[in-house]
Amino acid sequence: MTEKAILVVEDEPHLRDIVELALRFHGFRVTGVASGEEALAAVERSQPDLIVLDVMLPGIDGFEVCRRLAERHIPVIFLTARDTTADTVHGLTLGGDDYVTKPFSVEALVARVRAVLRRIERASGGGVLRVADLELDEARWEVRRGGKPVELSPTEFRLLAFLMAHPGRVLTKRQLLEHVWGYGGQSQVVETYISYLRRKLDPLGEPLIHTQRGVGYAIRHP
Repeated sequence: MTEKAILVVEDEPHLRDIVELALRFHGFRVTGVASGEEALAAVERSQPDLIVLDVMLPGIDGFEVCRRLAERHIPVIFLTARDTTADTVHGLTLGGDDYVTKPFSVEALVARVRAVLRRIERASGGGVLRVADLELDEARWEVRRGGKPVELSPTEFRLLAFLMAHPGRVLTKRQLLEHVWGYGGQSQVVETYISYLRRKLDPLGEPLIHTQRGVGYAIRHP
């Protein structure tokens, strides 16, 4: 974990310096930039292992940066003063892995960075999961149903992997939030991502993801 590269995107110089200093102290390689445009350029030069991304940036905002980087499979922790439920759900729905609101503890932010990186490492552990005709290759980050490839975002992939690791078991929304997002807040983001998965998987065969009303979701053979 100590050699991971972190990109900090924050337009407030003093705060950016504090976050960079804390992450370097804990052994991370850190690059800091002040705008969305600089963030996209930095990713093109050298893909980081994780991005700490402010939402309210000059020019391209953090949500748009996350949307443009969706196919890069880079975990994102949003760092922002916008703390409404709608903003949180929007950020996580775009593919963010965590959402930290200002003011915040620097030590808590470092702990969130470590937790997200641990989850990513566990999610890419190298196994192949199968339920019915659905196959998920964790090492290759590939999903196929009936032999046909299914394109998933990083968050969709991690959610499906967690469901497939527990076939037949009903997983609560809280369990899914904690294991996939590392986040104990609003459950709407789970419902949103379940609908995304169903939209991509159901046209290829019988429904595999089932709802246990008032409890959560399970994946099992039709």
